[in-house]
Amino acid sequence: MTSGLITILAVGHQLLETSRYSSSNIIKSLKNTVIDSDHDWKQWRFNSTLNTSTSYVHVHNMRRNAAIENYYSPDTKTLLKIRPQVVLPIKGLYYRPHIGFLIYNEGHARGINYELWIKLNSQLEILERVVIITIIILILTLIITPLYIKLIAQRLTGSLTQLTKTAEIISTKDLQTDDKLPIPNTPTEVKQLAMSFNRLLSNLYQQNQKEKVFVSNAAHELRTPIATIQSHAQLLQRRSKEHPEIIDNSLKYITEESHQMAILIDELLALSRADKAVLTLHEYNLSDSLIAVAKNICSIIPQKLIIKIDKNIHINAHQKSVDQIITNIISNASKYSDSNRLIEMTLKKIQKQVIISVADQGIGISDKDKEHIFERFYRASTVRGSIEGTGLGLAIANQLAILNNAQLTVKANKPRGTIFLLHFFV
Repeated sequence: MTSGLITILAVGHQLLETSRYSSSNIIKSLKNTVIDSDHDWKQWRFNSTLNTSTSYVHVHNMRRNAAIENYYSPDTKTLLKIRPQVVLPIKGLYYRPHIGFLIYNEGHARGINYELWIKLNSQLEILERVVIITIIILILTLIITPLYIKLIAQRLTGSLTQLTKTAEIISTKDLQTDDKLPIPNTPTEVKQLAMSFNRLLSNLYQQNQKEKVFVSNAAHELRTPIATIQSHAQLLQRRSKEHPEIIDNSLKYITEESHQMAILIDELLALSRADKAVLTLHEYNLSDSLIAVAKNICSIIPQKLIIKIDKNIHINAHQKSVDQIITNIISNASKYSDSNRLIEMTLKKIQKQVIISVADQGIGISDKDKEHIFERFYRASTVRGSIEGTGLGLAIANQLAILNNAQLTVKANKPRGTIFLLHFFV
């Protein structure tokens, strides 16, 4: 509406200025002619392009020797019978009843006054058309704008409504299936929102599946020692009086399985804490820390541990959790290696990486198993049942590595064994 009013004012002003410019040119023409006689007046009238139906000229000759004092163009006398009234505050604008608005201009040259009135009827007709067109455009805008807004709103909210309905349906399923939200082609913002939600749903579904597998595996791992304990407890209950020789053997099994259960529970708690932990990282001397870890673990493992550690290497990490990662990896290397084999731990800084490596000469890990060794409860089929373990040690180490902004990788140690590498990016 404001723009329409500005347009009307601008057009009106331009029409008024054009009329002023035209009146100035006519006055200049009169002054240049010097109308001092009937012949001069007739000559000017003949040569002039003045439209007498819209213009009125009054020439007042004030010279003493003037034969005729006043000259009037057609209808000028009639106009001046009722003097036009000035319209304030617009300069040169007059109003005359029964005629309308006029633009007035005057000039003086060589004792002669020139007065000019130009009717503004044609200009007002143009301005009237502009006003009518502006009003029509405004009305159309008022009619079309709500429809356009409604169309855009439907375009936006239609897709969002569909997303909301689908999301409500998915929420009732409790992530039992990997459902996705429909992705509209337009608008782009809603499309991107739907894609983001689908990525979130996929992550939630995968996390839910992992938790189900985790719970299932934990239950399975706990069920085995519990079943053994129950079996031997029942055996003792039924036959210990008649066969006292079985007591020691059954108690041995119960103690071993209880110990295995305690280890499993401790590792489950450690993994749960690692999942929820937010570690505070700080700079410390990794070289000194690894030497201390090596001294502590040497007395526990049967293998000989060789260390090759560069001095004064500092990193920004959580020292206790890094020590736990290395302890888990060395313990794992010891578990799957013969007692007469060597385990080697090295620390080097290569360009922008600090790398800790633990190499063993054990049974090695197949390429197929390498893809799964950091999964919770995963154990290769070749060692399950023959070597004790919960399948959680490497999962804990990997989670702690992630919390330290590090990367834990594995590769084969030629010709025999495995190498675990912990990468810190500095």
